[in-house]
Amino acid sequence: MATINAANAGTYAFDEAFKVNRLGYGTMQLTGPGTWGPYADPENGIKVIKQALAYGVNFFDTADSYGPWFADRYLAAGLKDAANRDQIFISDKVGQTRQGPNVWTPHGEPNYLRQQVEVSMMTLGIDHEDLVFLHRIDTHFSIEEQVGELKKLQDEGKIKHIGLSQVTVDDLKAAQKVATIDAVENLYNVADHRDDDVLDYAESQGMAFLPWFPLATGQLAQPGSSLSTMAAKYHVSSAQIALAWLLKRSKNVLPIPGTSSVEHLADNVAAANVDLSTADFNELSQLSVK
Repeated sequence: MATINAANAGTYAFDEAFKVNRLGYGTMQLTGPGTWGPYADPENGIKVIKQALAYGVNFFDTADSYGPWFADRYLAAGLKDAANRDQIFISDKVGQTRQGPNVWTPHGEPNYLRQQVEVSMMTLGIDHEDLVFLHRIDTHFSIEEQVGELKKLQDEGKIKHIGLSQVTVDDLKAAQKVATIDAVENLYNVADHRDDDVLDYAESQGMAFLPWFPLATGQLAQPGSSLSTMAAKYHVSSAQIALAWLLKRSKNVLPIPGTSSVEHLADNVAAANVDLSTADFNELSQLSVK
């Protein structure tokens, strides 16, 4: 029986110093309802993060807007005593403000982005950010202003890599005129891959692609559906098939499924052991909404 280890998904190199296991973990679920307020059981949240480490996860995705700030606190606590802390890669996101449950308001004023990076470093207990995404482009400011501020922070050694979230190919091209863009984080899953063009462009440019909402399979996971039928064929869960499809889609795809359950965490990481046939991958690839 194959071991549960994120390393089984293969690796992705952000640079010479950082090669991460492609199956990561996202902290968004370690918050209250509507991604607002503290998580109901902080100790369990920390336990999940530590278990992710035990399963070989060395790539964690977070954002100061998760809570806000609460997910970062649990992540910092979970990673604090990790034996391989210097080999753990964190991707962070800035540029979203919160006014209540399920309310997200982009704010890309350069001074505000700088403040978020500085506070995130204090909260996470780090002296630099491995990767920072502009969480959303704020139309009140130019891409040059927003990405330009992240580039200044990069030049100061406070950011290693810059990314953009929920963007188009044209957005990426505009941002590339300001700074080197190393990653994209867009909505993408087996049920919705309308951003295939963004993923393909990212791959052509050597950018990592983080699909958020990687398990939003909806009706596809219901009994008798294509995904559940495929799961039965491989004797695994529907979630594992969804993640296996993402891993096979492209070598630059780094799924970051989140969960507040140790059991679901094990199931998610075990997806690294699922080897979809080309025929089954192609069949699943026809399921996306248009």
